[in-house]
Amino acid sequence: MRAELSFAAADRLHRSAEFLRLQRNGVRFQSPHFVLYAGRLEHEPERSRLGVTVSRRIGNAVVRNRVKRRVREIFRKVMRAELPPRTSIVVIARGGAGALESAAIGDELAMAARNLSGRIAGRK
Repeated sequence: MRAELSFAAADRLHRSAEFLRLQRNGVRFQSPHFVLYAGRLEHEPERSRLGVTVSRRIGNAVVRNRVKRRVREIFRKVMRAELPPRTSIVVIARGGAGALESAAIGDELAMAARNLSGRIAGRK
């Protein structure tokens, strides 16, 4: 049994088909530095899952990995509790995301998670 705040490989989206299905069929939310897609995939595990995309335009490998680590941490601590159970989410970083501090990323993604959870609940 995993801890409540853990983030294992089972909590990540791995296949590009999963990313594309969420982008086509999921609920979309755009913030100044991120685009988020959320929805439910068939055969979804019990926990919510996260996929992060950070392109080369954001910065070098150090900057891209830092953004991904920060997004995963915010998902683990804040976003997972905001989203309905069994919801998958894709976070795509936009320009300027590499220059943000952790608190700014957290505020932006927490606001996005609240917005998406309301929209997903209304979609049922």
